[in-house]
Amino acid sequence: MSHTAFKNWPQMATDLIPAIKEIHRGSPGVMKAFREMGAAAHEGGVLDSKTKELLAVAISVAVRCDPCITFHVEGARKHGATREEIAETMGLAVYMGAGPSAMYAAQALEAYDQYTDQASGKG
Repeated sequence: MSHTAFKNWPQMATDLIPAIKEIHRGSPGVMKAFREMGAAAHEGGVLDSKTKELLAVAISVAVRCDPCITFHVEGARKHGATREEIAETMGLAVYMGAGPSAMYAAQALEAYDQYTDQASGKG
């Protein structure tokens, strides 16, 4: 589903890696704790990994965090989320975040399409 892109989400993720590494070097203890918290939040439980990533996408949109969107959309896709599931999740994000979240919801779908195109060799 290639189209003119508002943002290049896979490239955003790639471009953030050096900055994220710098934060790890500058605040290793905090970032270690952050990684451990992420691992604990993703541990097996009642909710499966796909559901947890879909929740993270909704929250990312509601709080308007571009980097969060790119990482969690790809996480949801890798855990089997479909475009339809992302779109339905965006309904909840828009409800929780109102108008600004509607604009980010459109971007989250764009991110999903770009990752899908990249994975299929179209991007």
